[in-house]
Amino acid sequence: MIYLSPSILSADLLQLKEQVLKVEASGADFIHIDVMDGHFVPNLTFGANMVKALKSIVKIPLDVHLMIEKPELSLHQYAQAGADIITVHQEACVHLHRTLQTIRSLGVKAGVSLNPATPVSTLEDVLDELDLILIMTVNPGFGGQKFIQSALQKIQYARKLIQNSPHEILLEVDGGITPETASQVVAAGANVLVAGNAVFAQPDMAQAIQNLRNAV
Repeated sequence: MIYLSPSILSADLLQLKEQVLKVEASGADFIHIDVMDGHFVPNLTFGANMVKALKSIVKIPLDVHLMIEKPELSLHQYAQAGADIITVHQEACVHLHRTLQTIRSLGVKAGVSLNPATPVSTLEDVLDELDLILIMTVNPGFGGQKFIQSALQKIQYARKLIQNSPHEILLEVDGGITPETASQVVAAGANVLVAGNAVFAQPDMAQAIQNLRNAV
């Protein structure tokens, strides 16, 4: 099963409700919410209020990606807002194992994201606390970037780690996903695709989602 998680980073905020409902009706599996603080990454985007608002209108899970410093201070806030998955960055967590335990204790699935320069091996000792691994296939902070081809090897390595884990872990990719790159990352082992411009920036979002499905 390949899951699609359209990212509202590329949505038209003046038509956000209509667009989110459209992609849900068109077969999206999750809604991806990129939370950026202007410190861990240079951009500034959404917060817990956005998560709460989207939770009130969609039935599919909210996939919340915290690109922020000290994420452990905000976990309760995002869980209460309605996040179904909370993904933190390995690079932002001093005590990653504890942070993942906290996410799970809140009844939320726990994920870890890795920047392009961060090796997958840093997750070997926290696999038992993981529900999702997110491989960044661009540098985080902005939409519309070019896919980093070397990330395919990281996806393959992550898939091998997951195969040795006793429980199910989703393998997500984020950055530069198009019908062309979607087929590459799925072949490497990914099963959750975050797509921003490839969905929300297209004139026919339903067809865009179908194009991604067809590609994989």
